[in-house]
Amino acid sequence: QVQLVESGGGLVQAGGSLRLSCAASRIIFGINFMGWYRQAPGKQRELVAAIGGGGSTNYADSVKGRFTISRDNAKNTVYLQMNSLKPEDTAVYYCKLVGIQAYWGQGTRVTVSS
Repeated sequence: QVQLVESGGGLVQAGGSLRLSCAASRIIFGINFMGWYRQAPGKQRELVAAIGGGGSTNYADSVKGRFTISRDNAKNTVYLQMNSLKPEDTAVYYCKLVGIQAYWGQGTRVTVSS
């Protein structure tokens, strides 16, 4: 059973930075998608950033230029560097890895104060 362990969430003031990490409990072969989603209270879960098997990246318009997704294939770890945080970035952030099947992290809370 693969588990995704997320870390790096917390409370930060507007304009600050956080780095989220998501590590798989064991090696997952054939990963073709790594992504970060977020869900704010009362809203649907949305894709924030993704990185494909070939390294191509995709970002939600709301975070372009502020967030950067990266990965360490050897460690089956995906990161999300979040800069210039805004109160509207407040949400629970989830990572997702897709290989033969999809795996979700348990979520890490990010709170941005104004």
